[in-house]
Amino acid sequence: MGALKEDPVVWGVASFVLPGQVECGDLHVVAPFPNGVLLAVIDGLGHGRDAATAARIAAVTLSNQAEESVIPLVRQCHERLLKTRGVAMTLASFNGIDSTITWLGVGNVEGFLLRSGVNRREKAAVLLRGGVVGYSLPPLRAEILPVACGDTLVLATDGIRSGFADALFLEGSPQQIADQVLTVSGNGTDDALVLVARFVGHTG
Repeated sequence: MGALKEDPVVWGVASFVLPGQVECGDLHVVAPFPNGVLLAVIDGLGHGRDAATAARIAAVTLSNQAEESVIPLVRQCHERLLKTRGVAMTLASFNGIDSTITWLGVGNVEGFLLRSGVNRREKAAVLLRGGVVGYSLPPLRAEILPVACGDTLVLATDGIRSGFADALFLEGSPQQIADQVLTVSGNGTDDALVLVARFVGHTG
């Protein structure tokens, strides 16, 4: 788990490496920038070293230019991944001034925003567009959502069974939630990663 003093989020991550593999093809990015933070989960196609290599290229690209808008970021990743297996990825860029996130998904990295407050079951899901970053990029369209203090973002690769968000309990810390999702919903047949981030507002 990690959070710098000025971060607008607190976060936790849990991951699983397919037995027999040395490297995980699923990676996460939490990259603060002035007045915001970029969060992303990346799934290199397949598993093993080649998947991990593709995921690392995407992670470095995102981390180095975190303040960019999500559509240009995905396009930059696509250009740098053309000679790799490619990746699926979902990005969410939080703007601490406007209290919004702008998110976008290509492939099958699921993303949910679970609202705080009275109705704890209210959630929004990122629209996932078919394609592979680095191979076949679909038309890109980002969505902007308002966020409030206590709202929780969950991003998960396809090593996590679909439907996991329906049974989530948000009372724990982001790290506890990430561990819970991996333990309860990991399918055990692929690399898996869960990133959970709770918005606490901009404190910088």
